[in-house]
Amino acid sequence: MLRRRGLIAGCAIAMSAFSLTTLPAVADNGPSSASTVAAESATPALPAGMLKAMERDLGLTPTEAKERIANEYRAATLEAKLRGTVGADFGGSWLTGDDARLVVATTDPADSAPISATGAKAQVVKHTLKELDAAKSALDRAARGNSTKAAPVWYVDVKSNSVVVRASDPAAARTLIAKSGADSSLVRVVKSAEQPRTFYDVRGGDAYYIGSGSRCSVGFSVTKGTQQGFATAGHCGRAGQSTTGYNRVAQGTFQASRFPGADMAWVAVNSQWTARPWVKGPSGNVTVSGSQQTAVGGSICRSGSTTGWHCGTVQQHNTSVSYPQGTVSGVTRTSVCAEPGDSGGSYISGSQAQGVTSGGSGNCSSGGTTYHQPINPILSAYGLKLVTG
Repeated sequence: MLRRRGLIAGCAIAMSAFSLTTLPAVADNGPSSASTVAAESATPALPAGMLKAMERDLGLTPTEAKERIANEYRAATLEAKLRGTVGADFGGSWLTGDDARLVVATTDPADSAPISATGAKAQVVKHTLKELDAAKSALDRAARGNSTKAAPVWYVDVKSNSVVVRASDPAAARTLIAKSGADSSLVRVVKSAEQPRTFYDVRGGDAYYIGSGSRCSVGFSVTKGTQQGFATAGHCGRAGQSTTGYNRVAQGTFQASRFPGADMAWVAVNSQWTARPWVKGPSGNVTVSGSQQTAVGGSICRSGSTTGWHCGTVQQHNTSVSYPQGTVSGVTRTSVCAEPGDSGGSYISGSQAQGVTSGGSGNCSSGGTTYHQPINPILSAYGLKLVTG
């Protein structure tokens, strides 16, 4: 755990909002184009600062960034429909290319025609997502009683239709796989120097302090009935611990926390505080409008007190990662960089809340990998409602 004490964050949320950019409808270039995936009429409004960060970090032009977000927004709805069409044959889905075209995998070649008819691309694979999830679950169970220090990350990689174990010692990874009882034909080992750790002492939407001075970050504002509060990372505090806000004014109390296993918690605030539907952006506030999860390959941005705003893409959902404190499952792996002090920050795609920073490796000079605890499981686990604008 990385701790810093006595830091003054000075990060009160400004009341002024971003100027919003309304995305244009994308022209229909025929059933095989990504534009058909984005054929629905509704398009989201996005803060200009977020688009600039995407242009910088993803190497996109302003037009490409807008079109990509528009396609991603609509592809999420289409993906849900195609899951129903494919049924038990579903092998996963992801977005590809700068235009974010939806790819849907299936084990049945007969599904290709109905998938392609929607404008998505069909990919015939050997294994269903259910089979891959089962193999990953076996690794999760094995990790509870075996060391994972040399093999700290594993996930379902829908693009390769396999379960990937990232390990500094491939032999240790193969031992874990054997002990898990997972079908070894479904699992591949990737040699990696990655050693994930939690990012402590940071702000997402705003800084807050735990107990006598450890600092963490507000993830997203929530309510439970009439009680207001916020979701955050579980490694930041335990149930019963008190918090003070960025201004050191008494703020609230941790109501529930889980870490490791997951990395989730929520804090109930007192009557001096009001939960707002905002995340701190590069030059103002981003207004949260929902929590629809973006697909693998989709763009995502992170806010943190050490490195500010950075963007990247979603690489895998449902990842398990071992920190020095234990294994966390169900997190999302991204290419967004982060550094110590960024932990707990908000991940957002467009205006849709994605999750809170859990940990990662690397840095924002040479590049890195981060993991976030998805927000929807936090809401479900604690009976919370996301505060939206």
